[in-house]
Amino acid sequence: MTPSERIGDVQNRLADNGIDGWLIYDFQKRNELAWEFLGIPAERHLTRRFFYWIPQNGVPIKVVHEIESTALDHLPGEKKIYLRWQTLEEVLKELLKHAKRVAMEYSPRCAVPYISRVDGGTIDLVRDFGVEVVSSAPFIQYYTSVLDHAQVESLLEAGRMLEEAAEGAWNWIAECLSRGHPITDFDVVQWIAGAFTAANFETEAAPHCAINVDSADPHFVPTREKARRISAGDFILIDLWCRKKQAHAVYADITRVGVAASKPTSRQQEIFSIVRKAQKTATEFIQARFEKKQTVRGCEVDEVCRKVVVEAGYGRFFTHRTGHNITSELHGPGTHLDSLETFDDRPLLPGTCCSCEPGIYLPGEFGIRLEYDLYITPQGEVRIIGGIQDSLRLLL
Repeated sequence: MTPSERIGDVQNRLADNGIDGWLIYDFQKRNELAWEFLGIPAERHLTRRFFYWIPQNGVPIKVVHEIESTALDHLPGEKKIYLRWQTLEEVLKELLKHAKRVAMEYSPRCAVPYISRVDGGTIDLVRDFGVEVVSSAPFIQYYTSVLDHAQVESLLEAGRMLEEAAEGAWNWIAECLSRGHPITDFDVVQWIAGAFTAANFETEAAPHCAINVDSADPHFVPTREKARRISAGDFILIDLWCRKKQAHAVYADITRVGVAASKPTSRQQEIFSIVRKAQKTATEFIQARFEKKQTVRGCEVDEVCRKVVVEAGYGRFFTHRTGHNITSELHGPGTHLDSLETFDDRPLLPGTCCSCEPGIYLPGEFGIRLEYDLYITPQGEVRIIGGIQDSLRLLL
């Protein structure tokens, strides 16, 4: 969409939600969602407060400081320039004099921190003008989280890369064990990172590899200094994510588990089966809702997934949300599958992607997490990215 078309689309959504306008605000890039929506280049250096007001009806208004008066010149609308803080408040008061409900990047009680980008003081200021501040959450992810065609292609490429890297890592571990060559958790991380670099992919942080009790820590990171050698009988978890080295490319994110043995223990198999059932249940729940053209909220998916683990007696050990939104950021700003860490009651939208990664972590034993990504097509088809693991990988 052109900027003007996007403004029109926003105004339609404001009308649908009974909101009088959207007051977009930023100070020193604390509201990255504003930058993304407004199309401000990431390298642009802005140090003063700005506002962009999109009324439900009428022309947008840009409010900028005198020394950065061109900051929003690429956008449609009238321009208001301020120098003194008193002038800024006068401009905002005039701007909002006919508004009753105003959307901002705000989440009541910080229920969804990914949306809560405007500081409390600015919220207070806007409320002092006699308006109700509501969240932009119902509509902002249409502009920050829906993937375009090129991004979808990059997501599919990243998913294939992860499958190849995971398979390659398992094969390398198995080969080292069969030949008696020493190999550590840190070596595995380095091998996967090297595979990404060789294929022109990148990642915001190193992959994870955790052995035995370390896998019970969902975010365990091996180091060169404390590397653990992989031996026969060990349980192994690898978590890997990457994106293509190109502008606006989208991440894929998967987790795989295996055993350096010819068969798993009964305990390992029990936990694996529960986690896989939870993952499958969550996926089928999303698919069923979209097939029926019904809304599905992130918190609902987490509740359905978590129920499987709770009923199996391991609810206490499922210590994170079921999944996170994915864009060109690994943890994107869109709907998360979460009713635990936060209460994300936003809907899953066609054209968006999220991870699905239930886990059970048993302190002093091991932890199992199974992760793939779910891309929801514009038509509502739910596609699995990164492949399905239906059984523990056996390495001997």
